[in-house]
Amino acid sequence: MLLAGVAALFFVAPLTGLLWRTPWGEVSRQLAGSEVRQALGLSIACSLAATAASVLFGVPLAWVLARARFPGRRLLRALTTLPMVLPPVVGGVALLLAFGRAGLVGQWMERWFGLSLPFTTAGVVVAETFVAMPFLVITAEAGFRGADPRLEEAARTLGAHPWTVFRRVTLPLVWPSLAAGSVLCWARAIGEFGATITFAGNFPGRTQTTPLKVYLLLETSPEAAIVLSLVLLVVSLAVLVGLRSRWLGSA
Repeated sequence: MLLAGVAALFFVAPLTGLLWRTPWGEVSRQLAGSEVRQALGLSIACSLAATAASVLFGVPLAWVLARARFPGRRLLRALTTLPMVLPPVVGGVALLLAFGRAGLVGQWMERWFGLSLPFTTAGVVVAETFVAMPFLVITAEAGFRGADPRLEEAARTLGAHPWTVFRRVTLPLVWPSLAAGSVLCWARAIGEFGATITFAGNFPGRTQTTPLKVYLLLETSPEAAIVLSLVLLVVSLAVLVGLRSRWLGSA
């Protein structure tokens, strides 16, 4: 019990310190600042776009990992989940080498379509998608694995089209996992820092998201940095509590 208490204190103390130093009387004024609102708005927009992209591409990938059998499936799963443990700055460097103007893919994107991702708002979305999509994929894959295939087989036996089976049978079965994975993905995206600043830079109004703004405010306006940190803390806590009580079914 003593060791458990020390472990709990280890996690509680930093959060308590943040709450203790929060200038509660200045919260509304700090959040009303134009630069702060700009960073918050950009964070929300980019994180939602990253979540949408993750759902669009991650759900089919999760289905393939859960249902298909092919050589290299384990390697593909490992590569898919690699960004979860990869240092974010390393992820940003990898994105630059892949999608930068001289990158493996980026040079052709710019030559053929005139597209350049680094140091743009679109680059922020790409960086956030790279680090956040694995959370959706592994959660959705678990949902697909846990779905009863006999219900899908029964629908196919009755003559249902494969897309109808997926839409009317499979998706309702895995919906809790998809919802939980999407929320986790969004929470990871809105808090992303390392890959974003490396791949997209830190330009106000274009690539400066809330975590990047916090980093700058620590030197110029610590009170504002604490307030923004509190906002991210509340978002993260709300996500964890919501997942635990609503989708994971834990008390």
